[in-house]
Amino acid sequence: MPDQKPEVLEYTAVALQVSVKAVNRCKDRESSRIRIAENLKRIGEYTTAAAGLHKFFYGVPVRLVVLPEYAVTSFPIKESPAEWRDRACLAQDGPEYEELGRIAQANNLFLGGNVYEVDPAFPELYFQTCFIIGPNGNVILRYRRMTSSFEPTPHDVWDKYIDTYGPESIFPVVDTEIGKLGTIASEEILYPEITRCVVMRGAEVILHPTSEPGSPEPTIKEICRRARAIENQVYVVAANTASIDDLPIPPYTCSAMSTIIDYNGNILCEAAAGGEAFNSNAVIDVGSLRRKRRRTAMANVMSRQPFQIYADSYAKFRYHEGNFLLRDGRVVEPPDRETFRRRQEANIERLVRAGLL
Repeated sequence: MPDQKPEVLEYTAVALQVSVKAVNRCKDRESSRIRIAENLKRIGEYTTAAAGLHKFFYGVPVRLVVLPEYAVTSFPIKESPAEWRDRACLAQDGPEYEELGRIAQANNLFLGGNVYEVDPAFPELYFQTCFIIGPNGNVILRYRRMTSSFEPTPHDVWDKYIDTYGPESIFPVVDTEIGKLGTIASEEILYPEITRCVVMRGAEVILHPTSEPGSPEPTIKEICRRARAIENQVYVVAANTASIDDLPIPPYTCSAMSTIIDYNGNILCEAAAGGEAFNSNAVIDVGSLRRKRRRTAMANVMSRQPFQIYADSYAKFRYHEGNFLLRDGRVVEPPDRETFRRRQEANIERLVRAGLL
């Protein structure tokens, strides 16, 4: 737990919409690390600028900045797991985390984001990891993405992961002076159980690093962000990429719509346009949220949740099985993407035969 400090129940949060210079076309580890350092430098400059927002807008200090999904590397396309581990993944004690810590410490704020990360306990794999760094520069929360179509997750090595880190590592929440913080990754906003499991552990603000197509029409993730905020009585701070540059896809495919949503599902701010920006910023009022959560009323949905009546159904029905990358208790190298695709096809066929789809 971070050092206990006086609570700050009202502060400004920023969903920093920043571009990612992709490492995919880098020829070797050295050139990819240079590019990662360039991304970090830009993030540091923008975070410092964002930290000064309160002087001109709300008069309320900026204490939380959220970065987009895979904000320092982009995502794997054709790279093998071994190539991606070497080229794009961060070590937990590596210089990239050290630099992110310096940014948070220099600006006296909490910094959240999402990266690809190697884990010495699982050297054959890499995990997509959401992190929160405290004002002291230390990583205070680390959450590994639980759902992915083509990449390894803790669920794929479930038994060993639980043996290594314990069940409380799965949906972590950290209690800080700016409230109880949790985080989920990108597409996981579509899975109500993931946000719910984080909020069940007390989360008041959900950090949502994402990289997704923007649209003037409501998108599925936008709709789900508002739904998750309402049904869990929680703030959602979602940072999207501004662009992903130097990939064989148009750079602004995933851009715009960084947003902050309050616990009533209201959009407090949104970067409607694409491009780099920190105009998605708003005041978070944790005190107001706590008053609502503690109020006796029909609208206080979380206090009325009968979780036990759902538990039997979740325990009974098997949809997406775990331990895909364990063989006789040993972790295996992740296969190619086609194997992940065939795994989903087999799941669907099994569920159709069972009359569940």
